[in-house]
Amino acid sequence: MLKRARIIADFQFGRGAGDALFPEDTTYKLSNTRRLRYLYAGTERIATVRANDGLLTLSMLGARRLHALFASPRLRVTVSEDAAPFVVKGGNVFAKHVLSVDPSIRAGEEVLVVDAQDRLLATGKAFLAPEEMQQIKRGTAVETRKAAEH
Repeated sequence: MLKRARIIADFQFGRGAGDALFPEDTTYKLSNTRRLRYLYAGTERIATVRANDGLLTLSMLGARRLHALFASPRLRVTVSEDAAPFVVKGGNVFAKHVLSVDPSIRAGEEVLVVDAQDRLLATGKAFLAPEEMQQIKRGTAVETRKAAEH
């Protein structure tokens, strides 16, 4: 099962993500249908396998591991200093606060939300494509799922 989780992570986030997210001591829980569902480091959740598409949603632990693995701007949406305090508390990212974005991100993907100094603020789901995030000045760009506890 751990091999399957690593393959999903490599597919979703890029080569090397599986090993970075899920080291050998990773434990997991299965769903009622005996499918891989939750992955843990000790008692802390790293990621959850979504039932609808089989891809991963990240906890802050998983987000920190990917943040350390990939250099900026990979998987990142950078927000303005004005928005950072709200995002850290779990607020969504609005398009007008997006400074830059990884051009390879697609709408619906898991992303890392960072400030201008590349400090991890939150993880969430991209609501818009990169071009839209930078051109549109209204609406939600990223739905925040988990925020950093600063």
